[in-house]
Amino acid sequence: MKLENLMANQRREKILELLHEDGSAKVSNLAQLFKVTEVTIRQDLERLEKEGQIIREHGGAYLKNVEDQVRNFSLVHQENMDKKELIAEKSLEFIDSGDTIILDSGTTTTEIAKKLKGKRNLTVITNALNIALMLGAEPGIEVIVTGGEFKPPTLSLTGQKAADFFNGLNVQKLFLATAGISLKAGLTYPSISDLVVKKAMIDAADVTYLVADSSKIGKSALASLGALSLIDYIITDEGIERKHRKVLEEHEIELIIAQKNKNE
Repeated sequence: MKLENLMANQRREKILELLHEDGSAKVSNLAQLFKVTEVTIRQDLERLEKEGQIIREHGGAYLKNVEDQVRNFSLVHQENMDKKELIAEKSLEFIDSGDTIILDSGTTTTEIAKKLKGKRNLTVITNALNIALMLGAEPGIEVIVTGGEFKPPTLSLTGQKAADFFNGLNVQKLFLATAGISLKAGLTYPSISDLVVKKAMIDAADVTYLVADSSKIGKSALASLGALSLIDYIITDEGIERKHRKVLEEHEIELIIAQKNKNE
């Protein structure tokens, strides 16, 4: 669906998704993005503020409680954490001693980082400040952080400078996050600024593992990165619907299913 054809409630939902990703936004930029007037955007922001979701300021708005999240170093998206932990555990099977890997920002990749503690002889490149701090003191892991613009809700670095960091790099593996996966829209994200970074990560990696819990499959966010053919594998959980599994397999997308240990 084209952005200019979105219903008002759909547009507000997309605006909120963007704010959850970037932390703040200007009225003028939102009007340009959604191809509506600034008056319309101000009305949307007024409605979201009345609902207690955001705080308006002159010329824009910012996410409520974003300062507390940064101060506490907590990420916004904390749903389906049991599935994300299983996906992280499965991801470890594809990380070997001596590897140089890229860890994208996000809650699932953060779970992978937690499980890398104690590993030896690894190099981790990341745009996530929480992951860098988590692994930076590990004696067996070298951590390299990109530059870029800081996004408070995701504790990450984004934009062209973050993307430029990957120019000329060649790494073994990328563990990539996404907000939505659909056959039609491909890999989607709430923020346009992230697209250049994700693409640069994919270009730098020999193998790309998309790590996403099953709730994201069949959904799409604001901005599309491109077709699913950009990735090599999807690591997800058993909750993936049969119809989605069938469609992905028909299009030769390799699925890796993280399963709960039957002995637990």
